[in-house]
Amino acid sequence: MRLDDPWDDVPAPGRYDQDGTGGAATHDASGAAAPDPAPSAADIYLEVHRSAAFREVRRRYRRFVAPAALAFLLWYLAYVVAATTAPELMARPVAGAVNVAMVAGLGQFLTTFLLTWAYARHARLRRDRAALDLRWDTQEMTRGLGR
Repeated sequence: MRLDDPWDDVPAPGRYDQDGTGGAATHDASGAAAPDPAPSAADIYLEVHRSAAFREVRRRYRRFVAPAALAFLLWYLAYVVAATTAPELMARPVAGAVNVAMVAGLGQFLTTFLLTWAYARHARLRRDRAALDLRWDTQEMTRGLGR
């Protein structure tokens, strides 16, 4: 059974083939190997995966997500470390019965909502259009292929 993996960047030579060249072996009536007449869906997805437009969408995604995740993780760890190592600081009253720990805890929730909003905005402004264009191009290329 052959399973096409469009995310497999470099298929191993000899994988899934009968002719040993790395390509799918097809034979005509005389038994001689014939070239594949049209690209398969897997070939199209590999082409899209290797395209500059796809790499740009992934780059934009990573340039936002990596720093945002790191900043949020550091903020969370600072909260946990402060709560365990400086309980007197966290117990300091801010206003009435509200102390520093409560303000920082509510700040965690606020940060989560702000980060979600920023991610959605970044995706809408910087990635969605390019990803949609890639999707339409891929659908146009695969139209008519018997999957």
